[in-house]
Amino acid sequence: MLSRTQIRQFLAVVDTGSFTRAANALHVAQPSLSGGIAELERQLGTRLFVRERRRIRLTEAGNLLLPMARAIEREFHQAETRVGNLPVTVRPIRLGVLESLPSAWLAALVERYTATGAEPLELIEGGERELQAGLASGAVDAALTLIPPDGLRQPHAVLWREDYALALSSGHRLAGAGTVHAAEVAGDTMIARRSCEVLGDTSRWFTERGVRPRFALRSGNDDRVMAMVAAGLGVTVAPRSLGREGVAMVELAGFDRSRAVGLVRGAHWDAQFGAEHALLALAGTRSTREAGRGP
Repeated sequence: MLSRTQIRQFLAVVDTGSFTRAANALHVAQPSLSGGIAELERQLGTRLFVRERRRIRLTEAGNLLLPMARAIEREFHQAETRVGNLPVTVRPIRLGVLESLPSAWLAALVERYTATGAEPLELIEGGERELQAGLASGAVDAALTLIPPDGLRQPHAVLWREDYALALSSGHRLAGAGTVHAAEVAGDTMIARRSCEVLGDTSRWFTERGVRPRFALRSGNDDRVMAMVAAGLGVTVAPRSLGREGVAMVELAGFDRSRAVGLVRGAHWDAQFGAEHALLALAGTRSTREAGRGP
């Protein structure tokens, strides 16, 4: 099979009229060039050049090959300039994001990651079970999600641990209290966080203590929920990391639920992206927090 190197060597000899000048033009040794032309002639089964004392001329076969060789070289050049200059499409990292993560923290992480110039991110929101299913199927490369108390089989790093608190407007009568008991908010309007991982436990906990509040909003959008808490629409139970300006996060007496948030890698991560990837480095600044202190 003819190679591009052989085609270029043939054309260089034709264009310079000399094996010596052709070798210089191609930056190769003359014996190497002569060997390449000899191999080309062997493959074609015919002589291409007649070597005379002061000049080199093409044989009939050489003249037949010349326009085809120029066309081949032209096609190679077009392939290099047209295809070789196209931007490389990089597959983004599909990062699963737990729906109840604080947006401000996630935005700060994404901003720091983007500044590294690593692969782009594609964020995929979901609940804990959805993200675990995505990691198992390969639909998600890594996930910022909950880490159960007994850990996970997949490689993971705990980023912080936190408790759940009662979120009140900063103007609420109990906003300055160190601890609030269920009975103290029995008459308050509440807001249900549909994305809450302990929503069922929270509802049972209040019911067991005789608190059956009126709900002013049921939403899966935590940013909206916390904005409405700040506006005084109602109170809710939320991880401390969701606290924001205008919201007081107060301990709820006897409510001992907590959660650990971490970065979990899919089974294919190391083969695809490597162990020293920028995302792991950022998450591995492992600001593991004590319970009750979010990011």
